[in-house]
Amino acid sequence: MTHIHKFAIGVGFLGISLAAAGQSSSSVYGPNVLRAHAIILGAPGSGISGFVTFTEAPVDKNTPVTMVEVVAVVKGLPPGKHGMHIHQVGSCADTATTTFGAAGGHFDPGPFGNSNPDANHPFHMGDLPNLEANRVGVATLQYTTSRITLSPGPLSVFDSDGSAVIIHQNEDLGGPGPTGTAGGGRIACGVIN
Repeated sequence: MTHIHKFAIGVGFLGISLAAAGQSSSSVYGPNVLRAHAIILGAPGSGISGFVTFTEAPVDKNTPVTMVEVVAVVKGLPPGKHGMHIHQVGSCADTATTTFGAAGGHFDPGPFGNSNPDANHPFHMGDLPNLEANRVGVATLQYTTSRITLSPGPLSVFDSDGSAVIIHQNEDLGGPGPTGTAGGGRIACGVIN
């Protein structure tokens, strides 16, 4: 119940910002949009929580490429930049070696995909801009991407094992390199529903 309540607050926040701009979500995106969300939670005791929403507008003659708007609001983060990515499995379970390790590597569907966070970076389909938390630990992001879809197809985050959003301890440096350049340890996770 708490997770649903936190999501409702986040969606309310998004509605308020659209209303302040003089637009409703239906007038911004039109009918027949697809929507998804992820409730973001940090490890127990971390105080990290938030949400990420995904909105896919239908393709039309003016927008022939599928575009997905990503909106994130996360609080309780250490101040500074944090890598944020879509990961390949819809699970936030820990593994024996990694917090939230069941989410797997970065979302990068084939046929030549490479989910290793430091090998094919920044060309994964799941790569997103860094979140930047202010001095009180609140980070917001609004970003539009053509690298993923909510609708069925080869770039859908709703493939056979789903997808998750992972927030990392450190900044994503935006290029291939030694282990950890894509943000290091995982500090928060949310399954995309």
